[in-house]
Amino acid sequence: MTTPRPGTVLTAAATLALPLALRDDHLTLYVLLGLAAMVTIGLSMLMGYAGQVSLGQASFYALGGYAAGLIGVHGGPTLLGLLAAPAVAAAVALVVGVPILRLRGHQLAFATLALQLILLSLLGDATWAGGAIGLQGIPHLSIAGVELDRDIDYAYLTWAGVAVTMVVAHNVMSSRTGRGLRALATSETAAAASGVPVGRYRLLVFAVSAAFAGLAGGVYAFYVGYLAPGSFPVLLSVQFVVMAVVGGLGTIWGGLFGAAAVTLLVQLLTDFGTRPGMPSYAPSVLSYAVYAVLLVLVVLFLPHGLVPALRKWWPWHRPVRTRR
Repeated sequence: MTTPRPGTVLTAAATLALPLALRDDHLTLYVLLGLAAMVTIGLSMLMGYAGQVSLGQASFYALGGYAAGLIGVHGGPTLLGLLAAPAVAAAVALVVGVPILRLRGHQLAFATLALQLILLSLLGDATWAGGAIGLQGIPHLSIAGVELDRDIDYAYLTWAGVAVTMVVAHNVMSSRTGRGLRALATSETAAAASGVPVGRYRLLVFAVSAAFAGLAGGVYAFYVGYLAPGSFPVLLSVQFVVMAVVGGLGTIWGGLFGAAAVTLLVQLLTDFGTRPGMPSYAPSVLSYAVYAVLLVLVVLFLPHGLVPALRKWWPWHRPVRTRR
């Protein structure tokens, strides 16, 4: 049995205590930070271990949201909607992943970007999904007859989802499959020569990362109660990539720390940009600027990201164990 690391225990304790101490507006930020972390953990696995660059991760976030929202709007059990969200996103990833994962590098990045643009176009014309106006009237999530209608409920729900994604990611990466993925990240040719089923493993991690994004989308749908194609812009996918790179590709904690760093910094600059006397375009300009500046600084000074750099000074760090 694996003994929990002190860092894990401290993080879990802080996660449980924080919602009780936060104001309502800070709880909203806390929920959005957790949702971003769920997506980024999957993207960090996808880019760090399978070597696949995705510029369309927000499309799976949208698929999960719409799957959950449509079930809720049409009177279905909302818990079923939440469970369907990752399943639908993973199923779509398996279908589209077979052809597009044959591509490499910038071609794959453009293909995933095109996937999101096509999805947004389809959703904008789909009257059954609310079209360009959006899907309105999504009910709150209800579990065993208890309706989750407060921000603090969704704070705990979101961070329970973060815990689930971290446990799943850890188990995948510490398994035989994870060992094959690490070999794949080092050299695809060498991994294939060693008997690693490259295509199958790429498709698996693509589907797992999509499921994480879909689960986040499902929680988001029930939390905000409204979805529209404009809720999932291309910039959102770029934001997830920046979070993954800043935190450290191929590290589970990197997804969490990257999401936290970027979300908090963008929020800080947004608050600054909305102060009296600032031009109306200041918040969006500052948001774009922070992505560019962060990427440049990380590439120059922390090429492996925040978490690999912090591990050098972390007293309780120990290597990840693998099992057969």
